[in-house]
Amino acid sequence: MTAARSRIRIRKGDLVEVIAGKEKGKRGEVLKADPRAQRVIVENLNLSKKHKRPRPLRDSGRMGQQQIEPGGVIDIAAPIPISNVMVVCPSCDRPTRVGHAIEEVKGAPAKVRVCTRSDCGKGVDR
Repeated sequence: MTAARSRIRIRKGDLVEVIAGKEKGKRGEVLKADPRAQRVIVENLNLSKKHKRPRPLRDSGRMGQQQIEPGGVIDIAAPIPISNVMVVCPSCDRPTRVGHAIEEVKGAPAKVRVCTRSDCGKGVDR
């Protein structure tokens, strides 16, 4: 894997829309972005079941009985390939590719992410 391939334009906290796969058309917030694996974990999307065994909690109260973390079947968000999601522009509310521009931020020039749609072009960063 080359250094250029590990760069991604999606960050933690971005609103993304799934453009391919079983969750196509759904939106969610990125919880974790993994540039090396080229995958993102999106909140409440691509859920999978995990069977968990009940376990005692660490550092539970010293008095009384030991507290137990409940077991059972839980839903966890599984990673989605980066190629299957697009960032949603906060101003035009449509999925878009991300470009870069140099803008003044707090009096100093900074590289910011921008919407590449021809009729928008506003910043994607919060």
